[in-house]
Amino acid sequence: MIKIAPSILSADFANLERDIRKVHSADYLHVDVMDGVFVPNITIGIPVVQSIRKATDMILDVHLMIDRPVRYVEQFCQAGADIVTVHVEADSEENTGRALDLIRAQGKRAGVVLKPGTPAEAALPFLDKCSMALVMTVEPGFGGQKFMEDMMPKLRRLRQWIDERGLDCELEVDGGVDPVTCMTVIANGASVLVAGSAVYKAQDIPARIRELRGDAK
Repeated sequence: MIKIAPSILSADFANLERDIRKVHSADYLHVDVMDGVFVPNITIGIPVVQSIRKATDMILDVHLMIDRPVRYVEQFCQAGADIVTVHVEADSEENTGRALDLIRAQGKRAGVVLKPGTPAEAALPFLDKCSMALVMTVEPGFGGQKFMEDMMPKLRRLRQWIDERGLDCELEVDGGVDPVTCMTVIANGASVLVAGSAVYKAQDIPARIRELRGDAK
C-alpha cells in the first residue's frame, strides 16, 4: 500500500496543531528539521517535535537536514520521533552508521536520505540498518520546488536492491510530489510519498491524500 506523509513545512506554524489535525487521515507526518548549515534554511528543532508529539498520535517521520546528525538523533527519538532519517552527505560513513545504530537502539526506525546529486550507491553501506531510504526529488532546503524526474533511475536502483536483499525498508520520495508526479514515483518503486503544498493547498485535504495514494474514486 502507498503511504502518504504530509510535510508540515507547508502548514501554518501559527496554527500547527490545527493543521496537523487536517491531515490525520494520512499515514505519517513528515517533519523537516533544517539547521542553516547543512541546508540554507532554518526550520524547527527538538522542542517543536516534543510539542507535536503531544498534539498527535500520528507516526512522526523526522527528516534531519542537519550537519553531523549523530550528535542529536537520540534526542529527536526521545522527543517523540518514530522514524528518523539522516543524510549520507552530512557526515562520515562511520558516523552515519553510528547514527543509524543509535536510532535503532532507541527502538525507532532509522533511514538514510540522498540529495539529488548523490548516487544511489551511497546508500548501499547502510541499507541493512534502514527501515527507510529517502530519495530527494528537489534540492533540500525549501518547499515548493519543481519535481526532478531525472531522479527516477536512482529510485529504481534502490527499489531493486531493497527487493533483492528482501529488506523491510520503505522507499520514500520527497520533493514536488503532486497528483501528477505521484504516479511517476509510484511506477518507479516508491512506497511512501512526502507532499507539502500539494496536500495543504488542496480544497479537500482527505480527498487529496486519497488521490496521492492512487485510490481516489
